[in-house]
Amino acid sequence: MSEVYKVAIIGSGPAGMSAASRAAQLRLPHVLLEKTDHLSDTIYKYQKGKHVMATPSQLVLRSDQEFDAGKREDILGRWNKRTEELGVNVKYNAEVKSIKGTGPTIEGSVQKIVTRARDGSTTTTEVQRFAPPYAITLTSGEVVMAEAVVLAIGTQGNPNLMRCPGGDLPHVTYQLDDPYAVLDQHIVVVGTGDAGIENARGLAEDAAQGNVVTILNRSPKSANVRESFATAKEPNAKALVEDDAAGKLTIRYETETKSVEPGWITLNTRDGEERIRCDRIIARIGSAPPRGFVEGCGIEFASNDRLAFPTLSPQFESTAPGIFVIGALAGYPLIKHCMNQGYDVIEFINGNADLKPADEPLLEAKFAGLPGRRSVAEWLELLRTNIAILNGMTTLQLREFMLDSDARFYKAGETIFEKNDPGSSLFAIADGSVHVRIDPNDPSKVVSIEKGSIFGEVGLISGRRRGATVVAASDCICVEISRNAALKLQSQVPSARRTIERISTERQLLQMFGSGLTPDDVREVVETAKIMSVRAGDAIITEGADDKDVFVIRVGSMIVEKVVGGKPVFLSYLPAGSYVGEMALIDGGQRTATVRAAIKSEVIKIDGEAFARVLAAKPALLERARKDMEARRATNAFVESKKDGFSGVVDLYSEQAKFLVSQGLGEATDVLLIDERLCVGCDNCEKACADSHDGLSRLDREAGKSFAHLHVPTSCRHCEHPHCMADCPPNAIHRGPDGEVFINDTCIGCGNCQRNCPYGVIRMDKVPPKKPSLLSWLFFGSGPGPGEPPYKWSKKNTKYTGDPVQDDKLDRKKAIKCDMCAGIEGGPSCVRACPTGAAIRVSPDEFLTVARLENEGA
Repeated sequence: MSEVYKVAIIGSGPAGMSAASRAAQLRLPHVLLEKTDHLSDTIYKYQKGKHVMATPSQLVLRSDQEFDAGKREDILGRWNKRTEELGVNVKYNAEVKSIKGTGPTIEGSVQKIVTRARDGSTTTTEVQRFAPPYAITLTSGEVVMAEAVVLAIGTQGNPNLMRCPGGDLPHVTYQLDDPYAVLDQHIVVVGTGDAGIENARGLAEDAAQGNVVTILNRSPKSANVRESFATAKEPNAKALVEDDAAGKLTIRYETETKSVEPGWITLNTRDGEERIRCDRIIARIGSAPPRGFVEGCGIEFASNDRLAFPTLSPQFESTAPGIFVIGALAGYPLIKHCMNQGYDVIEFINGNADLKPADEPLLEAKFAGLPGRRSVAEWLELLRTNIAILNGMTTLQLREFMLDSDARFYKAGETIFEKNDPGSSLFAIADGSVHVRIDPNDPSKVVSIEKGSIFGEVGLISGRRRGATVVAASDCICVEISRNAALKLQSQVPSARRTIERISTERQLLQMFGSGLTPDDVREVVETAKIMSVRAGDAIITEGADDKDVFVIRVGSMIVEKVVGGKPVFLSYLPAGSYVGEMALIDGGQRTATVRAAIKSEVIKIDGEAFARVLAAKPALLERARKDMEARRATNAFVESKKDGFSGVVDLYSEQAKFLVSQGLGEATDVLLIDERLCVGCDNCEKACADSHDGLSRLDREAGKSFAHLHVPTSCRHCEHPHCMADCPPNAIHRGPDGEVFINDTCIGCGNCQRNCPYGVIRMDKVPPKKPSLLSWLFFGSGPGPGEPPYKWSKKNTKYTGDPVQDDKLDRKKAIKCDMCAGIEGGPSCVRACPTGAAIRVSPDEFLTVARLENEGA
């Protein structure tokens, strides 16, 4: 019989190499099996010259190997040298084919493993588990025996593939070895994790290479780069954004691949479909554990999800006794984490059962303010057991997750957050319960949320201020999850994403439909509902179709059109929070209109049959739906009746509505319009705006576009998801309690908001000095006189002094935009100052209705 090693380590990446180095230092009989002819194949395959980061910076490194941030070549060189110095027993070109236990059969150990494919189909296999020692069979036929096995094989050998048409073409690759070998090409990088960002930056680093580089990001642009690049390290994300601003490459936000063809790629963007040049695609869209091989070793996974990780003990031991899993395969991909795990697992195998993980002190500090004497392991298990969205996480994933989250204790009656507070974090209840106050004037009107559930999801989804006050109903423990951690959680743990979507869907339906519904009433509807992303211009309902599903608009907005006289006529505008599609369900028959996305949107698709059963069981809900339906039926009848009588008015109204949507009303919450039939050009609106804002007008009446008699001046639309908030370094742009988007005094004048606004409503202007008081003018002649515009006065009377500090203040500019005259009694000054009533501020859902058409044709 061949030698039986104390431990065999499979894979020489950072985790496996660190484990083998510790075994060598402890003089344990060991072997490191590496399928290639070099150490650390994943790092070896990094692009040449790549800068490798050593994060998290606060985490202490435990390893017999050195690791500091630096170039790929330098790090590999140090690792190779140290491995040789330690006398690590490495067997190269040793690819493992199977691992089988040779000890006694474990009682009741025939395990049925269900594997779920991408298309949803499943296969079931039976695996017999044995005890150690383990026979490790190599592809060469050689068998290696070991008492314990450490799997450190990572996931890079099992990349996620592009599934769009053309995704299998030869110019689609999943790795970049040397960016400097790629010249004069149009390149699209898919994926904005660390690998995708580093590939894109490497390809665009030297202008002499002549590459045109585009990187696709499914997330929207945000002022906080961690929100836009949830799976990347923050320094990488910031560097990418800087390269974009410098023109080295292009980041395409809210963009996905639709199809690939030789020389071209077609994209689904926020504003519709776009086809661009593309000579090469580098897809860095993650990878999945090599599940078949791992399960063949008798190791169970945390769930049936393709992206799930193996079930492990705190000491990294799998469900197969004596087989340990560390590194990326355990759900911990960062190099420093992996190296610490390699050190720790060998210490445990060698009998050091009391060794605590390197992140233990950090987590102890996180839990220090909670009541009760629990260890870190006990707190983590309590959180995972009690909080639904954390159920699917492994212990290692949960440890990393908590480093970016906070555990808090609230006494009964303590306010967790107030209505209209800023905040986009998500809260999960580990113990106790909270009350959501639905009526700020009546504390007794509350909705209870119990242990295990979440709250704050509206802020997470929309980014808006808190919609209600939440107080602790009893002493409770909550985990506050940062937006970045919540986004990362949803991307990496499918069960968490489904739970958050289910809860947010249930609450939106209950809030929208009311009528005494309970969670039990809508359970079937929620379980069968699907959240769909809809591109601008795409239809969710088509006139004449026979389907019966109902749609709730979650994010974005929709427009409703009907074909009249062979032409599509605009009927209405539906903002987020609306629902549509109930007419065909209740009345039967075909769809009577088409509903399409005004901007990129998200909808909840509700199964028609499931919703019909709720309607049948709840007469009050059916009655409400019938009333909503009658209003829509009246609209359709009115348009039909007028198609011959004044078709010109119908056509004009429809084209006008489409024009307004194209000018941003599809994503607006409040917009200024001017009726040119009433406007006399007095400019009182501009003057009033200036007088209300230190002499700086936020309005340009003459600028902007017109259609027929309706003019859209250059003034803020207060978009539902403001473009201007993206990439604001001091985070100076916020949304007020009435929906107004405003810029506070922390503005540094960088101009990013001006560049990001698609409607040209922001300008950079000098900040005028503070106006002297009326008394100062009366007694000392200081300041503008009555009727004298303060801005013109300050321009005329402000002079440079020669003092660099004071003169710099005179030159400093800030971003100027409409704030809807927030805090000024009486509302927007521009509207109040208009002598003819030509200027109006409107909400799109109130203005874009058929009631206007009725008035036009009356």
